[in-house]
Amino acid sequence: MSTVQLRRYTMEPGKLAAFLEWYPTIVPVREHFGFRVLFAYADHEQETFTWAVEHDGDADEFRSVEQVYNASDERARAFETFPAGIARMEIGLVDDVLAGSRP
Repeated sequence: MSTVQLRRYTMEPGKLAAFLEWYPTIVPVREHFGFRVLFAYADHEQETFTWAVEHDGDADEFRSVEQVYNASDERARAFETFPAGIARMEIGLVDDVLAGSRP
């Protein structure tokens, strides 16, 4: 069993490029805590960034590990170079609605 979190950021005008330069900084930090990035997409016209991370275990396990990750020195170091510019975030745990219909 694993849990997936979908993250969608609406960027302030003109801030997406700087965010995309920084983004590879956070991936290995997430991976260090057992998260796997499933995908990461940038919509340059809408200036949005959408990505998903997965972690083994149920939603409670995901949230528990995420708390440790959020409080970690590794994350804090990665965010020292974070370019401000996220105007809005939508973050939630999601289910694969097609999983039951696949052969």
